[in-house]
This record gives sequence, structure tokens and C-alpha cells, in this order.
Amino acid sequence: MKYQNKGRGILFRQSILKILPQTDAIIFDCDGVLVDVSKSYDLAIKRTTAYVLEKFANIKSIQVSAKIISGFKATGGFNDEVDVTYACILSLVAARRLGINARKFINTVINNADSRGITSVEKYLNTLSVDLFDIRSSLKYPGPHSANPLYQIFDQMFYGKKLYQKIFHKKSQFKSKGLIENDIVIITPKLLSALQNKFTKKIAMVTGRGEESTKYSLGKLFDEFDISSSIFLEDHPRSLAKPNPKALVLSINRLKSQYCVYVGDSMEDLIMAKKANKMGKKVLFCGIYGTAQNPNSKKRFFEKNNVDIILESINLIPKALNLVD
Repeated sequence: MKYQNKGRGILFRQSILKILPQTDAIIFDCDGVLVDVSKSYDLAIKRTTAYVLEKFANIKSIQVSAKIISGFKATGGFNDEVDVTYACILSLVAARRLGINARKFINTVINNADSRGITSVEKYLNTLSVDLFDIRSSLKYPGPHSANPLYQIFDQMFYGKKLYQKIFHKKSQFKSKGLIENDIVIITPKLLSALQNKFTKKIAMVTGRGEESTKYSLGKLFDEFDISSSIFLEDHPRSLAKPNPKALVLSINRLKSQYCVYVGDSMEDLIMAKKANKMGKKVLFCGIYGTAQNPNSKKRFFEKNNVDIILESINLIPKALNLVD
């Protein structure tokens, strides 16, 4: 697949250059795109895993690394950070009980995972001679938030005392500040202004986050998006989670878009966009690689998968779309 370099950090498939002027809307993922979550969501995965292993299994294991997190997410089945956390917990408990090196074993689990997410992890672990009934029963995952210890622990760590109580109307058991405070907002008023001029305010989000969480992190910039056309998947049933294309299709329909750009950073985002195209929608996928744990590896991944537009940062979108010199 031939790519055209339009400047540092900007790659295009040559075949889409004539299509770009037809685009009339832009839809964003949030985490890793609008917001750098390496010190918030990723840290919540690490801390929740360590806490649950010690509390529920009396295990002090290896620290979950950024490579492990990105490894699970690269399979295309782990858009939900709590799914990643659960997969890490099961894998590390299994490693201890099998007497296997934890780091090597969790990489083996990743290699046997696929776009089915935790279902594929559980299926692989079921082939091994290891009893995980107690940890599975204790965590009750997945399940409704109100009866699910893993969801509650993760969200308490991520949101912090005040925001957790505001969203879930329950008290948090932790007093430390929420890791959401570590979110780094990437999108700027200048970028939004340029996009609003190009897309006549047809700017929305389809994100795995909930609306309250997204609004909290983006602050005043949240209102610059078409919220009525945005989908916040954490507020919807798991059946709508990425890579299910229904949320993206719904957003496109609400925007009355004939040809949209979807901006994401993950395998789930890419699969979702491809499925939306198969459903008759016209979607160009724009892959963001600069916030990845290994940016060069993510860039190569996007090239290998023939992604339409590959950018180091969303702040390059105006230059990529010829909105500025």
C-alpha cells in the first residue's frame, strides 16, 4: 500500500486524497486521542490489579507494564480497561498456581487472546490444569456495577472520592485523589475552531468513556462537540461496546454525515470503522500513534492495516486536511 508523506507525522493513502474534500463530519475517540491516559486509565489498571491480587488471592506479583496493557489492547477485544484488568488478574493468579514465570505466562495469554476479549482469555485458561473458580466467583465479572467488586474498585481508584459519589451515588473506600486527575488533555480550542469551520460544527465523539467522565476531563471544551450526536459507551449496555459499529453508525446518522472521518488509536476503533463501512456508511479512519507506549510500533501497525490517514497527533489534523498552510 502506497503512502504519501504530507509532512512530519502525516501519512496518507494516495487513493484517498481525492476523497478528502467530500468529508463533512469528524468523530473522535477520547482516550489516547483527545486525552493522554497513560498516567490515569493505564495506572488504574496497574493499581487495581495489584490491589485485587493481594486482597482476593494473597499474591504480590509482577507490576503490569505498559507493554502488557498494549499487548491485550492490540488483540482488538479490550477497549474496556476493566476487561484488561480482569485479564491481567486471571493470568497472574493462574501463573502463580501453575508455578510458571508470571511475565512469560501473561505474554502467552496475550498471544492466545483475540477480538473476543476476556472470552478468549477465559477459553485459553480453561484448557490449562488450573482452578480459578474462587477468584472468578469473588470478582463476579463481568456483571452489573452495583454487584461487581472489580468494577467498583477500579472506578473508585479512577474517579476518586467526590466524582465516584457523584456518578454512582456511593461512597468510595479509598481516600486518595482519583487518577482521572492525571488525564492530559491534548485537544485545544485552536484545533476545535479549525475543525468547526471545516465541518460546520459536525464534530462528535464515540468513546468507551461515560459522559460524566469525558466532561470532567475535557472541561469547557466538552461543549464544543455535538453532544446529542455523541455516544458514551460506558453509559450503555456492554453489547454496544467497540468494535460493535452500531454506536458509530448512530452517531453518523445523527450528524447526517455523508462521508465522515473517525479518529481513533486502537484496533477496536479500526475494526469498528471497517464494519461501519461494510454497513454502507462512508468512513475514513484516521489512526493516532503518538500517545502509544511504542509510537513507532503503532505507526507500523496502522501502515500494515492500510489505515487511510496516519497522524502522530490530532493537532496535525488541520495541516493534514489542508485547513492551514
